[in-house]
Amino acid sequence: MIYVRPTSLLHRRQEEEEASAASTGFLPVLRSSFPNLSPPGSSTLPLSSLQAALSLDAPTLTSESTPVPDHFHLILANLGKTLASLIFPKGDDGEIDWIGFLIGYNRCCARMPVSQSVNLLYRLYAALCREASAPCGLEFDPDSDENDKVGGSLLPGELLVLLWICWVMGHSSRIAKMPKGGKDPLVLPDVSHLLLSAFVSCGVVTEDESIWRCDVAGIDKGVSAQKLQTWVLTTVPGLSNCLARHVQERIRDFSTSAESVSSSDLVSDDNSNGDVHDAYLLTRGRAWAVSLTQREKLSEELSSFQVNSWDLLYRQILSLSSIHGKGLSRFWSNVEGYNSSLFVLVSASSEDSTEHNNPRRWIIGISTAQGFENKDSFFGSSGNLYAINPIFRVFPPSGKEKNFLYCHLRPTIRVYEPNPKPVGLAFGGSIGNERIFIDEDFAQVTVRHHAIDKTYQHGSLIPNQGFLPVEASVLEVEVWGFGGKAAKEKQDAFKNRENLFSEQRRKIDLKTFANWEDSPEKMMMEMVSDPNKVRREDR
Repeated sequence: MIYVRPTSLLHRRQEEEEASAASTGFLPVLRSSFPNLSPPGSSTLPLSSLQAALSLDAPTLTSESTPVPDHFHLILANLGKTLASLIFPKGDDGEIDWIGFLIGYNRCCARMPVSQSVNLLYRLYAALCREASAPCGLEFDPDSDENDKVGGSLLPGELLVLLWICWVMGHSSRIAKMPKGGKDPLVLPDVSHLLLSAFVSCGVVTEDESIWRCDVAGIDKGVSAQKLQTWVLTTVPGLSNCLARHVQERIRDFSTSAESVSSSDLVSDDNSNGDVHDAYLLTRGRAWAVSLTQREKLSEELSSFQVNSWDLLYRQILSLSSIHGKGLSRFWSNVEGYNSSLFVLVSASSEDSTEHNNPRRWIIGISTAQGFENKDSFFGSSGNLYAINPIFRVFPPSGKEKNFLYCHLRPTIRVYEPNPKPVGLAFGGSIGNERIFIDEDFAQVTVRHHAIDKTYQHGSLIPNQGFLPVEASVLEVEVWGFGGKAAKEKQDAFKNRENLFSEQRRKIDLKTFANWEDSPEKMMMEMVSDPNKVRREDR
């Protein structure tokens, strides 16, 4: 138990702050970590100790796309120092007592509106830029409260650094476990789709024909801080939780007596050896963007996405269709029996109406909390549609209908159907007017206008989509499973059981055909050849 001076006002303040911290479920961790951060026998915490706890050893940095600015290394080096000074109040002696420790934690981790979290993120970013002498277009009123509005704007390079800071804070636990002085650099993700999404959503870039050739890094206009806050709220609300996640994970490391990491706990960046960010459709930058729209378990899994850590259930590439086979039947044989969270990505190419020799390549995605079923009707309980590339957008359920998924294979036994159901894969809309429809051969995808869909919210999945359906050639298809080891083991058990049943059905019991004299077939043949013959009935 941590005590404060026996003053009723302080006791009341302590109870309020402890109740706020308890609402996040983190109060026991705070109580165990505070003595470990404090000197032996002391009831206060030195600011330097907290700064060290919130710091990250800046490893060698590289990027999947844009070169890393020189000042980004200084920003990471000052992260713990700036963060501790900004949110944790100090006493007259320059140290932090138990109440101050709770106040600082609640400032960034307690339940609060997204706008308040984004404003705190703005202030941290501006303070980091001042320490590193980096450009920052945000403006603050020095006499205003910390929750007041923030002015100014951010250029593409400044917004890129802000997104990278959020990514680092969201992955601080893994980064802290990277070997000190290791040869593998920390690879920052490609977030160009998020940059373009923010600038289009905030009206800086017009969504016209030029969007396909837009170089977001070369835009000379900034995005307003207030409009950017609206974009965060509607598109990537999880961005506001990166700061809280960093503080919680770094404090959690000190909840035991010593912060010791064994060699078996050390991790490396699996994308560090060579430029492999285009090897899969689901890159770390795209997975992180999707995680910022999700909640709870799937958000954590996508945020920490590593190529070798999750189950690639199905992959079709136009030039290498033999990876898992091409078409709906091969797709079904790979995803059948997987009853957990899935993420589907489809890359396609549609022709430019003005330049026939300049095909447009785009990527869309679908997340679902359940597996696929072979049915002739829509099913599902939840899911999101995504425009992944070149512009990132998310379309959550509208709540009006529940036509989330459709997966219908051609029947093995052909029967006459007056109104046959379409064979293929679909998401949203209705049968015959699906919002997304992939044909049986996985050769063509059709994307229709959102007006025909009442399941997912409205918006364009493709830049300049228009009202007419867009038909495009499928280039790649990926299906990732995020159910972990348990879900994959259940699928393997299901497949083994189905294979066993299939083998049993193929086997013929020859004993039933060994005795022709006693077989019912012989009796039927005799009755047909001479129906008037007198036969003795065996009793």
